[in-house]
Amino acid sequence: MESGKQLTGTLALAVSTAALGSLQYGYSLGVINAPQKVIERHYGRSLGVWSEKAGVLSENSTEEEEAFLEAGAHPAVVIYWSFSVAIFAIGGMFSSFLVGFVGDLRGRVKGMLVINVLAVAAGLLMGLCKMWKPHIMVISGRAVMGFYCGLTSGLVPMYIGEIAPKAYRGALGTLHQLAIVIGILVSQVIGLDFLLGNDDMWPLLLGLSGAPAVLQSLLLPLCPESPRYLYIKMGKEQEARKSLRRLKGEYDPTPDLEEMRREKEEAEKEAKISILSLIRSSVYRQQLFVALMMHLSQQFSGINAIFYYSTAIFTRAGVSRPVYATIGVGAINAIFTLVSVALVDKAGRRTLTLAGLGGMCCCAIAMTVGLKLQNEYSWMSYVSMSAIFLFVCFFEIGPGPIPWFIVAELFSQGPRPAAIALAGCCNWTSNFIIGMTFPYIEDWLGSYVFILFAGLLLGFTVFTFLRVPETKGKTFEEIAAVFQKGRKKLPLSPKEDTELEQLKTTTDA
Repeated sequence: MESGKQLTGTLALAVSTAALGSLQYGYSLGVINAPQKVIERHYGRSLGVWSEKAGVLSENSTEEEEAFLEAGAHPAVVIYWSFSVAIFAIGGMFSSFLVGFVGDLRGRVKGMLVINVLAVAAGLLMGLCKMWKPHIMVISGRAVMGFYCGLTSGLVPMYIGEIAPKAYRGALGTLHQLAIVIGILVSQVIGLDFLLGNDDMWPLLLGLSGAPAVLQSLLLPLCPESPRYLYIKMGKEQEARKSLRRLKGEYDPTPDLEEMRREKEEAEKEAKISILSLIRSSVYRQQLFVALMMHLSQQFSGINAIFYYSTAIFTRAGVSRPVYATIGVGAINAIFTLVSVALVDKAGRRTLTLAGLGGMCCCAIAMTVGLKLQNEYSWMSYVSMSAIFLFVCFFEIGPGPIPWFIVAELFSQGPRPAAIALAGCCNWTSNFIIGMTFPYIEDWLGSYVFILFAGLLLGFTVFTFLRVPETKGKTFEEIAAVFQKGRKKLPLSPKEDTELEQLKTTTDA
């Protein structure tokens, strides 16, 4: 067996342990959905806004509260609820810039271990929210959890990508997204009203978002540090050799170490590029544009609108028990992510992304038609529901998992940390915009809300077809050559030539 294709128990443990951070990310994304009405009721009690005419209601005015919920929540409750959903992304936006710093400071494993403090703190804030003002405690906990998830959404793919054998790089990289969707599914199941999504247990439901961090903290000390970090970043050849043997079993690690030595030499020639330098650079502009568009296509596809507000969407579609339909979405989500794991190293990144975006565009149109005509034709509710399920299937085939790891494939060692930080910030910023504005967009556009996403998806499909290269099985040099093909026909301009020299010689401030 080739050394690069060995799968061992230690490698499985390391990948599974790292993916617990992704599971926590998914749980935090989905947990806020099912108990929406219950949480809104507690927000209303805390704010004292249940009756616009009579003012503050008594603590036991549950019948009036239910009637108020059916009529539509108070604007203040809507604002606090939307902020509870969206603040999660604000934390992620800020922390995404710190992924490289945390990962390089003491290593990938210790980095993941230290940030678990944030997850536990966030879980406690939300789990104990009834001790003070629920809306303040929940929003604070969601902000801290978002900060944690912004870090883990960068550290997990980084660690898995560095320890994965080349032959399985795509499949193991996709496990980050698989863990996310499993987390979403778990949160939806235990968020059912007869489990934890009820008036008494909802704080525990939210507080459990910190539970995977406790398990991960127990397992991380058993995981080897990234050999690439040990050798390339720290120069510890013997420790890297031990780590390789732990991950791949008893074999001769010399070829892998030789590959790392060459990568280290290239890294030393190519200075680490700062975020500002990368933004200003015309040399890497095409790669950066593709990376950012891939993440924009993931978030502005409309998928998070379904994740965050699926229960409300199914209610409009006429489903009597919409929570169960939402759980069905989560189950299909997980199944088709497994399909992506199986296909990504065979079909290729570009092919799966194109198929996913094109399919989602058709589903968004079908969803709009179904929602618009369901009052005239009862069977149209089945059309809209089927479109939602297929929408999720197409998302998980390509646009969901691929943007997370393709950025590392598009950039060489020098600009890679800055590119990952920018792509992460782009992803989280888009997540925030969708989470904060979708209720208002839906109220404005009504049944036509997904036509907006259909238009965006059509644009992303065309862009992917014209500009995104296939990276399957290619080296970083081969991928870079694709972007530089046009430049080879003409000499670099004086400005680009000077800029390239500066990027090679200037260190990151």
